[in-house]
Amino acid sequence: MTVRIQQNHIIQAELLNGLYIERARLFEDSCGVRLLKEHEPFAVEVKRGLPFLHPNRVLHDRVVLCLPENDEQVAQTVALLKEEQIPFYIVGNGSNILVKDRGFRGCIVKMLHQGREIRVDREAKTLYAGAGETMMSIAVRCAKEGLAGMEFASGIPGTLGGTVSMNAGAYEKEMKDIVNSVRILTQEGEIKEISNAEMAFGYRTSAVLKNNWIVLGATLQLQQDDPVEIQARIDDFTHRRRTRQPLEYASAGSTFKRPEGFFAAKLIDDAGMKGYSVGDAQVSEKHAGFVVNKGKASAEDVLVLMSRIQAAVKEKFGVDLKPEVRIIGE
Repeated sequence: MTVRIQQNHIIQAELLNGLYIERARLFEDSCGVRLLKEHEPFAVEVKRGLPFLHPNRVLHDRVVLCLPENDEQVAQTVALLKEEQIPFYIVGNGSNILVKDRGFRGCIVKMLHQGREIRVDREAKTLYAGAGETMMSIAVRCAKEGLAGMEFASGIPGTLGGTVSMNAGAYEKEMKDIVNSVRILTQEGEIKEISNAEMAFGYRTSAVLKNNWIVLGATLQLQQDDPVEIQARIDDFTHRRRTRQPLEYASAGSTFKRPEGFFAAKLIDDAGMKGYSVGDAQVSEKHAGFVVNKGKASAEDVLVLMSRIQAAVKEKFGVDLKPEVRIIGE
C-alpha cells in the first residue's frame, strides 16, 4: 500500500497547484492512511490553485493530505475516513474551489495521482482515463491517436473526475456529449460502472453530485480524424481561452453558473460591476464572469464581492446568480 505517508512523518506536499500542508502528521495502518488522534498545528500556503486562502495561516486541528494511487486505495481511504467520522473533501486539480479563510479541517483526498492511466480502443474509438488525468493530457493523447471530440474540453483547468462530475463544458459543448460510461465509488463503498443515461447529466450537475459518488474514471466515445486537424482545433481553443479569459491573475474559474436564458458575464457587465473590487478581489476587467485575485485577496473579500454582484444583478434584472465555484471550509 503506497499512499505516500509514513508513521510519524511530517510531510510537505503540494496540493491543488500550490496549496501546501507543511505540518500534517500522519501514520499508516493496514489501509495505508490514518489521522493521528491528537491535534497538530499546520500551516497552509497558497500559490496559484487556491489563490484566496491566506498564506502562512496556522490552524489547530488534525488535517491530512491523502494521495491514493489507484481505485482500491480511494475506496479504502474513504471507508476509513467514514469509520473514523473524519470530514473529508475529494479534489482533483482544485481549479474551481474557494476555501474560506479559516481553512478546511479534516482530510483532503487528492485524486491527481489516482488512476494515472489512459487506455485507447482504436476499433471502438473510445478512450478510458482515470479521474486523476488532466484534461489537457487527455486532449494531447487524443490528438496523437487521431481521436476527435474532446478538443472543446482541452482548456478546462481540471481533472477528468471533476469535469465529468459537474458536466463541465465550453464552446457550446459539454462532457455529456462524449461520455460513454463512468466508473464510480458509491456511498456504500461499491465500485461500479454506470452509463451516460444513468449519469443524469444536467447543466453543471450530474448523478455524481446528487448522490455524493466519487468518479474513478470515465470512458469517452470519440471519432476518428486527422491528428493534425485535431491538434489545430486544440491550439485554436487554447488561443481563444488565453485571449478572452484573465489567466494572468489567480482565480477559481468561472464564478457563477449561467442562468437560463442569460449569460452571467453579460449580466454582471450590464449591472455595472465589471472592474468592481473588494480588497484585492476584483470582477475581471477582461471577462466579467471571473472574480480574480489581484494580490492578497482573502476568501472573505471574494465572498463579499460575490454577494454584491448577486445583489446588483438581482436589482437590475431580477435574475438570481448561483455560484459555480464550490465553497468549502470555515
